[in-house]
Amino acid sequence: MPERDFVYCNTPILIRLLEYAKATSYAERMGAVPEAHSGWTFLTNHARVLAAIADDPSARIRDIAAHCRLTERAVQRIIADLESADYLSHTRQGRSNTYRIEEGTPLRHPADAGVTVATLLALLARHDEERGSQPAHP
Repeated sequence: MPERDFVYCNTPILIRLLEYAKATSYAERMGAVPEAHSGWTFLTNHARVLAAIADDPSARIRDIAAHCRLTERAVQRIIADLESADYLSHTRQGRSNTYRIEEGTPLRHPADAGVTVATLLALLARHDEERGSQPAHP
């Protein structure tokens, strides 16, 4: 009866784990996505994911999701969209991916004719630099 002894010896641990599971949601336990945002925003989730990849081409989907406040599944779909539209490609390195942004690809909307992904990312990077050098508002 070694299995029984094992369960018996670890019963307090199992009880604490079950209590923890009841007291917290799956998202809290996994350190997942913060509160959802309702309403519209100026940047699409696709632009946010692309910018996160531009910051770190070898970022894990989990890290991109946390940075963009999206679910991992949403980030997977967005990356698939970006790859199918030739904005992004990836190479497999062991168990991880390294992404490559196709910077010369023009943006899709007709009003953005002539604007490339590189231009958009440069604008976002400049904004981040300026925001980082300004004092925080109270």
